[in-house]
Amino acid sequence: MLFNSIEYLLFLPIVFALYWITNKKSLKLQNLLLLASSYFFYACWDWRFLFLLMFSTALDYFTGIKMHEAKNTGGKKFWFWLSIIVNLGFLGIFKYYNFFADSFADVLSNFGFQANFWTLKVILPVGISFYTFHGLSYVIDIYKGRIEPERNVVDYSLFVSYFPLLVAGPIERATHLLPQLKKRRVFDYDKAVEGIFQIIWGLFKKIVVADNCAFFVNQLFDNSQNYSAGELWIGALLFAFQIYGDFSGYSDIALGTSKLFGIDLLRNFKFPYFAKDIADFWRRWHISLSTWFRDYLYVPLGGSHGSMLLKVRNTFIIFLVSGFWHGANWTFIVWGAIHAFLFLPLLLANKNRNSLADEGYKYKDIPKILFTFILVSLAWVFFRADNLHEAVQYIAGMFNPKDISFHFFFKNAKYLLLTIISFVSVLFLISIEWSNLKRGNSEVLLSKKIVFVLLLMLFFMGAYKNQLSFIYFQF
Repeated sequence: MLFNSIEYLLFLPIVFALYWITNKKSLKLQNLLLLASSYFFYACWDWRFLFLLMFSTALDYFTGIKMHEAKNTGGKKFWFWLSIIVNLGFLGIFKYYNFFADSFADVLSNFGFQANFWTLKVILPVGISFYTFHGLSYVIDIYKGRIEPERNVVDYSLFVSYFPLLVAGPIERATHLLPQLKKRRVFDYDKAVEGIFQIIWGLFKKIVVADNCAFFVNQLFDNSQNYSAGELWIGALLFAFQIYGDFSGYSDIALGTSKLFGIDLLRNFKFPYFAKDIADFWRRWHISLSTWFRDYLYVPLGGSHGSMLLKVRNTFIIFLVSGFWHGANWTFIVWGAIHAFLFLPLLLANKNRNSLADEGYKYKDIPKILFTFILVSLAWVFFRADNLHEAVQYIAGMFNPKDISFHFFFKNAKYLLLTIISFVSVLFLISIEWSNLKRGNSEVLLSKKIVFVLLLMLFFMGAYKNQLSFIYFQF
């Protein structure tokens, strides 16, 4: 069930109405309704994988309690590693087994050996990377003594599988979400209106910005050798806005939906394309994932302490793992490595924390913002390409000075119209974010007039012909 589907448009009001009706009876019934709704939402993708979600939930619920009750360190470690190994084992089998099997076969073939490994003929369970990380953070926090295990199985199951965040985040923490699930929620009209406005903003970013950009991006990336350097540059920039509109649009819909139920989710984006350097970009992009890796991988490795060699090592580990988290393809690993190399000069010069605070934006910051955006856009080419060969071919085409024409975008009336829609929607997105950033807002706040304009753009400019799934569903 897609957020941008008719099914969700029917599903959400029904759950919303039942939710606030049950609020008058008991919190337990209210949470049970949300849990049942979340399982139904997930089952609409593929009901068979619902059992995998339930098993992962039961495993972490059980091992969390057992760790807490363990009488010695050995017992505590046993239950901890059981959860870690099983969770990562499932993730490895479903997401990475075929990648490792094919890569190992390729290595053997280079030495003259032919190997035919058995591979899985199964689709990736949607959201497995996200709900696995929910469970891992919970188990690690119990093991480290930061929290105590949740004894209410309904509340814990809802924490893992809460439908607004289930399939593409944000990646929640038990310390943030569980306390909200355990206290009675009171309907807040202003918060509900704010949630509806945020849903509309997210739909605009997905249906108007991302899906219209996708029309050109898909053609340019599928046959990059047929297009000019100018067209490929525009394609790379359009993909930057496609993936941002697609993923941040999903997050906005998730956060807005959750506000309808009186529950706040972690913010996942903070105007990332106005970052002043790569370090600043990663404090603004997919915040729930970058902070997860920071807290559960980077800091345990030593973080920014120790020698410069250790800092560099930890930086490359965090970026490579982040890239590999996104998918079983060398393109994602290279994408992560590129960001590590871009981050390295800041680290060596001890300037990676220069943009921690939003001190206001001045005209002198514009070159830094544009330069960072271009670097990020070039790296996105590897993220979008199907394989390394196509990525290198695309980059090479971008720097071919022989042809910088833009005929592709104007070859007929349809292409001209979609070009205008894409550029107008991107400029509108930038202007709204810039105005909020200049006012010092930590997120986009929309007036009724702006929401009315967004609705008009959704109606007249939305790409509805081919309903596109969200990019991050594949991760």
